[in-house]
Amino acid sequence: MSIWQRIFSAGARLFGPPNLPDGNGLAGRLDEAGLVAALVALGAKMAKADGQVSLNEVAAFKRVFQTSPENEPTIARFFDLARQTTLGFERYAGIVAKRFRAQPAALEDVLDGLFHIALADGIVTEDELSFLERVGEIFGFSDREFRRIKIAHMGRAADDPYLILGVDEDISDADLKRAYRRMAAANHPDRMVARGVPQELLKLANHKMAMVNKAYAEITTQRKRDKGLTEKSSASS
Repeated sequence: MSIWQRIFSAGARLFGPPNLPDGNGLAGRLDEAGLVAALVALGAKMAKADGQVSLNEVAAFKRVFQTSPENEPTIARFFDLARQTTLGFERYAGIVAKRFRAQPAALEDVLDGLFHIALADGIVTEDELSFLERVGEIFGFSDREFRRIKIAHMGRAADDPYLILGVDEDISDADLKRAYRRMAAANHPDRMVARGVPQELLKLANHKMAMVNKAYAEITTQRKRDKGLTEKSSASS
């Protein structure tokens, strides 16, 4: 069972009285239920960030934050309540950030899901982008990391390969290769499946990896070209 399936299973009776054999189980159930509430609220408030909630955004939420039939009615009621306003989204983002503070890949999965909801109606407004930026900040992503995630979804007119890989231009060749391998591993389909990422975001992973591969190839090609020019200049002097 994936991490997301375990979470939603544990929080199945989101607001009902848990029927568990001991106090430790109860505490764990309440923790997971609170996390479910935070994830649902973040998705609902993301859909509301541009002022209105479209049917496409609701459908995108259901695809990203998969729920089982038995808890879908309860989660749907909470979603309808949470989507009335964006107020309080920072508190919910904080709950998610605390739960996954040692698992940045899981936090990026959540942010990917929020981008997917924001893009469901074909455009990301300034209000939606501000919402996403604030969530990224609460999740602990740096400006560079957030820009990398953003361009994976929205693209750029002129992609910066260093920005895509999340590294500085003066990084060594060895550290560059390590950064590339870390990113490739984090976005490997097998690892994403293990995290319970839905099919829509698995498709995105292929797009992200294509951009990562292209960025790495561009940098290494340019560095080889620059090195060759330097060696040629030194030989002629």
